[in-house]
Amino acid sequence: MDKKLLDIIACPSCKGDLEYDKKAQELICHKEKLAYPIRDGIPVLLTSDARELN
Repeated sequence: MDKKLLDIIACPSCKGDLEYDKKAQELICHKEKLAYPIRDGIPVLLTSDARELN
């Protein structure tokens, strides 16, 4: 995941920062407790595709 891209994208739900989880290939929003998948190197920032974190 490109560091420059991480600096400009935000959670579509709360507009907060996202954390990159390299192992799971996800972008994590701790505020909303959602994990957005990264498919073929492209972040999928759709709340309908996000999974809820426990």
